[in-house]
Amino acid sequence: MRITWQVTVADLTVLDATEATIGYTFGGREPIARIRPGEPVRLRTRDCFGGRVTSTADLPSRVCRFPFLNPVTGPLHVVGAEAGDTLAVHLIALTPVGEVGFSSTFPHFGALTGTAATAMLHPPLEERVWEYALDHRGQTVRYTARKSAFTADLPMVPMLGTVGVAPAHGEVRPSVVPGVHGGNLDTPLMRAGTTLYLPVGRGGALLAVGDGHARQGDGELCGVAVEVAMDVTLAVEVLSGVTTLTPRLETDTAIMSIGVARPLEDTYRAAHRDLVEHVSAMTGLDALDAYQLVSQAGRAHVGNVVDENYTIAAAIDKELLGGAQPYLGAHRRLRAVEVRR
Repeated sequence: MRITWQVTVADLTVLDATEATIGYTFGGREPIARIRPGEPVRLRTRDCFGGRVTSTADLPSRVCRFPFLNPVTGPLHVVGAEAGDTLAVHLIALTPVGEVGFSSTFPHFGALTGTAATAMLHPPLEERVWEYALDHRGQTVRYTARKSAFTADLPMVPMLGTVGVAPAHGEVRPSVVPGVHGGNLDTPLMRAGTTLYLPVGRGGALLAVGDGHARQGDGELCGVAVEVAMDVTLAVEVLSGVTTLTPRLETDTAIMSIGVARPLEDTYRAAHRDLVEHVSAMTGLDALDAYQLVSQAGRAHVGNVVDENYTIAAAIDKELLGGAQPYLGAHRRLRAVEVRR
């Protein structure tokens, strides 16, 4: 049965993206607000450039403050969240802000150029910026080539690149790096209607979000999606005493485990090992029986292949799991939240 939780704007806690509410790390910052499980909150996030790229003439290397990229709004102290719990982050609505988004190439960043980790003899790529017009009514973004008379309208598929909590043991991780705490996961699957499960490493969880994309291809090939400021409506749930070792996703139809590692084959292995273990625990299947099922019915979605760690989401359809429900149906209880004015 479909469950709809109806919320009015007056019910929402609203937090803007200001110098006092954004940061560039997970861990190492005090919370900007406290939220309770089940209570919706709306956050404004800045784009990965911090709003400093406003035209194709604004090269990020000139207008951005390195290493202050990929700002996240937060952190939010989640009442009742303790180390060892699992935090369910229900992404209710993602709304790009403004009329344009931007993407770019960087000289030493991306999958098809030389980087610090992949030394090459060829010259670095040209730094170039593309502007995408956002059609909110038609839900498209317009790609316009810089060197040719060519355009293409692409579906707008808003997603969050970065959602995470403070790591355990007091570590401080840059917001541009993914890890078991979440962070810069950069998977197009992290969109409205999805629940992200994260391991709570510290009391209060200290949740922060950012890096909105109007759309992104699998792998984030050049390292930059269609970057936009975003209005994010979310709610959280604390699964007390439930341990999660790596980020997981759930939609109405599928469960996913996100592997975070390098090289790419180890990322693939990490994602599928967790998915096999999750399926085995949910269904009671022997580990090799679960391995066989995932081998024949699983899917792999590449998140990014450009960051310090790569990400892959290993997925399987829930209809194949004999009615077993992950996390006691946590996703279903809050999945269909409708914000009404």
